[in-house]
Formats: sequence, structure tokens, C-alpha cells
Amino acid sequence: MPVSHVFPRAAIYVQPMASTPPKELYILGLTRQGKTFRPSDWAERLAGVMSQFRPGGPQPGSHLGYSPWCIPTAIGAVKCVIIHSDLRDYDVMAWDFCMNFAKDNDLQVSETRPELPVGTPARDPATGRG
Repeated sequence: MPVSHVFPRAAIYVQPMASTPPKELYILGLTRQGKTFRPSDWAERLAGVMSQFRPGGPQPGSHLGYSPWCIPTAIGAVKCVIIHSDLRDYDVMAWDFCMNFAKDNDLQVSETRPELPVGTPARDPATGRG
């Protein structure tokens, strides 16, 4: 399997960019230098701001859950936000906000799901434990 970058400090592999337009982008909680991005709840904060952008538009109480187009998660110990391309189709300014957040904070963005090295235990994003 081809690998474009290896970040041993973060123990995560980023696949090369795909040739077809992706349905999802992964904003990783790693700077281009491989350092962990802070604050530690950045992914939940970004997804919270984007919660109003959802199919059918904002509804009463929709701020209480994340949008299906902007989902915070973790891959191993690395926090990330999955941005779905439907967000761009729904509101290009919301999409640009997410992309500019990544750019302004020098965060890595991947068009494919980053993979953990073989033998690395997955961690529960809620507890941080493997």
C-alpha cells in the first residue's frame, strides 16, 4: 500500500491524495511538523460550531448534536474531524470555514482515512485508552 507521509511521532500514516473528488476530508489534529494540535477539544469545538449546517437546515434543538457533515472523532490517539463534501454543496462558506481553520492552524488534511501502523492499538476517543 503506498504511503505519502509517515509521522512516527504521531504514529499515523496519511495516504496520498485521491485522483477522484473525495466524499470526505479528514482534518487531523497534527500540524505539518507532526506536533499535536491544542487545545485538546479542538475537534469537538469545530464540530459544535458547524452543528447548524445539516440536511434540512437548522431545526429546534439541532445545536445539541453534531452535523452529519462535520463529525469529530479520533484515529488512534490523533483527534480529527471528518468533513463530508455535502457540506460544500450545502454552504460553501461553511466548507471554506473548515478548510481555512485547517490552513490557519497548519493542520494536516487528508482525502483518505489515515491508517494506524500495523500493531498499533486503537484508542477509545472518549477515554483515551486502548
